[in-house]
Amino acid sequence: MIITLVGYRGTGKSTIAAALAGRLGWDAIDADTEIERRAGCSIREIFSAGGETAFRTAERQALADLLTGDRRVVAAGGGAVLDADIRSQMKTAGPVVWLRASVETILERLAADASTRDRRPSLTDQDPRTEIELLVARREPLYREVATACVDTDHRTPADIVAEIWSRLPAAVREGAA
Repeated sequence: MIITLVGYRGTGKSTIAAALAGRLGWDAIDADTEIERRAGCSIREIFSAGGETAFRTAERQALADLLTGDRRVVAAGGGAVLDADIRSQMKTAGPVVWLRASVETILERLAADASTRDRRPSLTDQDPRTEIELLVARREPLYREVATACVDTDHRTPADIVAEIWSRLPAAVREGAA
């Protein structure tokens, strides 16, 4: 079984994937990091060389591999849900948890994370707040479609978020954890 975390960037997917995997005794994999490892460059450089199409192709290929296997928590990229095949693979692999945060929280987290600015390009020509509002509004129905659970991450510690996810996992997963 694989647990996939979805949500806009800055909602805590990478942090929560590592913490949840630790509690389960499973592996944690960040899809964006895996894409960069395979490409040998940052997401920003992938976008620069081939645009969003090149990135989405690399994302689709990486997630096809990451969503197979067992005992893994995958932090999917914020836009991974745009692809219907990926959404289907996520649902087939196991529970999908949508991590949700307010625009204010996302802005604060992204501003505090220098690697986000260095590694990830803007996806629109809008200011950061407007971009977040637009993209979250577009993606929200897709997050909702794929999610088996939705967890708000505003003003919460990783431990609190993991505890909520843990409580919402199937009993067989909790009982089989390391």
